[in-house]
Amino acid sequence: MTGEGAATPPGRGPALSIRRLSKRFGGALALDQVELEVLPGEVHGLLGQNGSGKSTLIKVLAGFYEPEPGAELTIHGDPVPLPIQAGSARRLGLAFVHQHLGLVASLSVLENLRIGAFATEVRWYVDWRHEREAARATFARVGLAIEPDARVGDLPQVERALVAIVRAFEDIRQRGDTTHGGILVLDEPTPFLPKVGVDQLFKLVRNIVREGASVIFVSHDVDEVMEITDRATVLRDGRVAGVGKRVHRFQAQREDMATNPVAVRVRGLSGGSLENVSIDLRDGEIVGLTGLIGSGFDEVLYLLYGAERATAGTLTLAGREHGLSDMSPNRALGLGIPLLPADRLGAAGVGALPVTDNVTLPVLERFVSRFRLDWRRMHTHTRALGSTYDVRPNQPSMKLGLLSGGNQQKVLIAKWLQMRPRLFLLDEPTQGVDVGARQHLLVALAEAARRGTPILCASTDYEQLAQICNRVLIFARGHVIRELVGAEVMKDTIAEQCVRSLSVAGLANGEEAAPA
Repeated sequence: MTGEGAATPPGRGPALSIRRLSKRFGGALALDQVELEVLPGEVHGLLGQNGSGKSTLIKVLAGFYEPEPGAELTIHGDPVPLPIQAGSARRLGLAFVHQHLGLVASLSVLENLRIGAFATEVRWYVDWRHEREAARATFARVGLAIEPDARVGDLPQVERALVAIVRAFEDIRQRGDTTHGGILVLDEPTPFLPKVGVDQLFKLVRNIVREGASVIFVSHDVDEVMEITDRATVLRDGRVAGVGKRVHRFQAQREDMATNPVAVRVRGLSGGSLENVSIDLRDGEIVGLTGLIGSGFDEVLYLLYGAERATAGTLTLAGREHGLSDMSPNRALGLGIPLLPADRLGAAGVGALPVTDNVTLPVLERFVSRFRLDWRRMHTHTRALGSTYDVRPNQPSMKLGLLSGGNQQKVLIAKWLQMRPRLFLLDEPTQGVDVGARQHLLVALAEAARRGTPILCASTDYEQLAQICNRVLIFARGHVIRELVGAEVMKDTIAEQCVRSLSVAGLANGEEAAPA
């Protein structure tokens, strides 16, 4: 990893060089004299916790933010005036892929690939046959086989990410200046991808570098940065640091829950790819659900919540049995069962609304005074929760979407745990969260369980499951095929059982399954 003012190897001028880059928001200094060099043909990591300044730096390069006076930027040795004018990044050979990809789900792969050209080029006729063959050739050149006519909304998440990266690469490759390779900026591209998807994405990145591009890979994940990058720059509190700070790894005390009363019974849950799944959860127990892609583990939460329609099954809560085939989100919340989906801003929170609005939405009745909302009490309550859950900055009036990913997740965890739920459903709770914020979230979940809340957590993050779960259920072909308990709940054991599930024949259709 690089420190400040890393030397450029002799004979190789930097593809991109930043000097004395600072950015201030009000009284806060988000970037402080940052220096960065990216070499030709290099994958350069930009690493740091949420709030370290990574996103601010990228937005300066994209022309969204104007830096403080005194900053210098050169691209392939040519000085670039700052601030970068909106829309000129492509001309400079810069292309960006952000976490939410920027694809239009209703359009085809081909239309998404060429949407930029169609918007800027004057043409009276589109030769779709030629465009289709050109797209296939582009995919083949970087080792992909994606059908140009496929609708983007129908693609798996990993293929959407690959399409977005190929589109960005084509933008800089075809910009007209072929003297130098372009610079592709991947801003947190992996949080929504399973491990196999990350491997595919890394293979594509290596192919793109072989084509002549340089890549800035922005991440909070040290393991990913170590795997894919040639060098890395670490940001901390807006400054370049040589190393990241040591973070204590949280590990919940794995208590024996066998004597705790059963709080939740799920019997015969069917729907989607699931068939006849039964699960018991005891008071204060955290049960993990995992498996390979397509195994069905991630469908359990959405069927229990009524976001997807179950065809059969019952849920018993507080001694009362409820049919799952007519469950709905409204009914689930009425029973004290919230769901926190993996897609924070797409399905879990409203980025355009203040933190206060997001936090108090499920409990608005607490703040009604004389037929109106008491905004002062709402802000005070939100600030207190922000302090408890270490939200940074703890500003209730700030829009949720302006917080870093880890702090968004702290807000959303606080939003639901304040209800003291009877059952908390979580889908990939630490996805896209840096290592420091991750520990805060895991502590919060363990504390909620200690107070008696049963938690059902679906995840492909085996280390996370090993840190907080009392039990882990392994799924294959819509069934629970293995239960890990106690000392078996280890990262390596979970991974091994998921891989071994490929060879498991599974339960026969209609066979009664014992509750896990």
